[in-house]
Amino acid sequence: MPRPCGEGQPGRRAAPLATRCPRPQLRLHSADRINRFARIRTVNSTRHRRPSLLLSLSALLVLSVVAVPFASAQQVGPANGSLIVAGGALSDPAVFARFVELAGGPSAPIVVIPTAGGGDSYDQYFRGRRPFEAAGATDITILHTYDPAEADTDAFVEPLLDARGVWFTGGRQWRLADSYLGTKVHDALWDVLDRGGVIGGSSAGASIQGSYLVRGDTRTNTIMMGDHEEGLGFLKGVGIDQHLLMRNRQFDLIEVIRAKPELLGIGIDENTAIVVQGDRFEVVGQSYAVIYDANATLDSGGLFYFLAPGDRYDMAARQAFRPSRGESAMQRVTGTPWPPGR
Repeated sequence: MPRPCGEGQPGRRAAPLATRCPRPQLRLHSADRINRFARIRTVNSTRHRRPSLLLSLSALLVLSVVAVPFASAQQVGPANGSLIVAGGALSDPAVFARFVELAGGPSAPIVVIPTAGGGDSYDQYFRGRRPFEAAGATDITILHTYDPAEADTDAFVEPLLDARGVWFTGGRQWRLADSYLGTKVHDALWDVLDRGGVIGGSSAGASIQGSYLVRGDTRTNTIMMGDHEEGLGFLKGVGIDQHLLMRNRQFDLIEVIRAKPELLGIGIDENTAIVVQGDRFEVVGQSYAVIYDANATLDSGGLFYFLAPGDRYDMAARQAFRPSRGESAMQRVTGTPWPPGR
């Protein structure tokens, strides 16, 4: 059964070592209901895409790790393209190589957005381009502004028009929301996905990808539900936390999920990522992703459970899957994470 890392109140701290949180056995009860979300494109002056709650369905009881038919409609993840959502301090070259591959290969145009970092300015020599150069990328543009009016101009958005991959670096996620939410940049990011590209990010660049913005307060990053609560919405009905175990944050998302039980909470540790295609993702990297589901009843009575590298998760069905034996996670993710129709 999934093994919870403690059962305390929000804010309780536990040791961050993986030895305190052993690899889980994915035997659990699924959610009592499935919250379905759809991406809605508005045509008002803000061009802001907002999630719309469609309906809740009764979920089947999961008695073991089994495959289920893949739903035809995209409910949580983007209908096209891929996401890479990393928990910070990302150094695994295989993850950056996977990003370049999903973008279309070394010659694919890639845009790196460092705005979350809060620097005075960023030039084309910004160090955030180096991991992609090491992965073979040859066409990299640094794009940055703190001014949403500038982000809403045709001239600023031009590098995104042909981009096949966009990466958000770390810092404070509210800066990304302030600068790009509801602008032409926001629209252009959706267009990257629509044409089959990839959007990724680490730390703040991970949290901004959810529809609910965790740790979005301008005063401090210790406030879970702050003065910025809206992300870019590439994952509908999802709140994302990062640096999870290394910063002893594994209990913090409980506050958010208790206040907003319709949300799916995903926590990701450092040097670890989830690769999202449609409504499903696979964990890659060196540590764990953690699932927070207010509608799930775990056999252990725990409040959350862990997914190790190679484990897979269906965000629409709220179900976890264990990979087949004899196959490494990175080999599978570098190939085809999900068989057609699964």
